[in-house]
Amino acid sequence: MLRGEITTAIRRAVMQELAAVGYGRLSIEAVARRAGVGKTAIYRRWSSKLDLVLEVVSAAAGRRFPLPDTGGLRGDLEMVFLIMTRALGHPLAAQIVPDLLAEAARNPQIGQTLQRVLRANQRDIGGQVIGRAIARGELPPDTDLDLAVDLIVGPLYWRLAVSRAPLAAEDLPRLATVVAAALGVASQPVVPDEPDVQVPDVIVSTDSGGP
Repeated sequence: MLRGEITTAIRRAVMQELAAVGYGRLSIEAVARRAGVGKTAIYRRWSSKLDLVLEVVSAAAGRRFPLPDTGGLRGDLEMVFLIMTRALGHPLAAQIVPDLLAEAARNPQIGQTLQRVLRANQRDIGGQVIGRAIARGELPPDTDLDLAVDLIVGPLYWRLAVSRAPLAAEDLPRLATVVAAALGVASQPVVPDEPDVQVPDVIVSTDSGGP
């Protein structure tokens, strides 16, 4: 294989191994075997398993995609949800994402890298959607982009990657309508808080005996 073909084969093998066994059980030997190359071919490109996985996953997670302008906020949101549903529903993503999220809680380097790459990708998508909505007059110019991104990505990501509940294509228009309404509310001036309400302390007893 040519040099570029070897690198591509290794990256593909990493994703397949992550889906098959997870990060914890992934090994350079297994990746090399699946890619049809020697271990030295991998170590010439990456110094460790961690470096290999971070580079490959970052490239996949940060991949940009064209987002057509539908002419309206609700339509743009529906398009984002359709693309995300297909991406997160891919068999490889369905296996890799939950495993990496669990690993990120144990490994700060993985956690920080995923957070940085995913947030940059989400802000890019959100920036396109919100920027168009502002230009059309659907949202005010001072709309909080980070809050908007959370409202756009959060519901779908929770449904598909965390609770892993099925989401049919016919559900997307309703979800887009709800999120568009939420963005409209979130862009309104903040109403002053009501006076503080005293919340009683909740005491959790560790005594397994009776009263």
